[in-house]
Amino acid sequence: MARTTNAPASRERRKRVVAAAKGYRGRRSKLFRYAKDARYKAMYWSYRDRKQKKRNFRALWLTRINAACRANGITYSRFAEALKKASIEIDRKILSDLAMTEPTLFAAVIGSVKVAKV
Repeated sequence: MARTTNAPASRERRKRVVAAAKGYRGRRSKLFRYAKDARYKAMYWSYRDRKQKKRNFRALWLTRINAACRANGITYSRFAEALKKASIEIDRKILSDLAMTEPTLFAAVIGSVKVAKV
């Protein structure tokens, strides 16, 4: 009996992988062997970096809040502690945005925290 191949399905699968690698540089976008590895790594990195993006933004928010707190004469750690005691629930993203766009409002929040702390 003659040996049969899976040529149409294999070709379609390979075309799909190469099409998914469109836009990559050099052979990574044209040859199946390299496109397969490039897609695998791209998917791995995109998954990993979605997690790192969250970490990076949190670090950025903390840096902004700390800088704004220090400009108003308090450290971030004291500010965060006082926020808990004053039972003011504002997340870091919003606090960072306030510190950057509305410094007077942020100073008012710090003032209310200082009053509640004493």
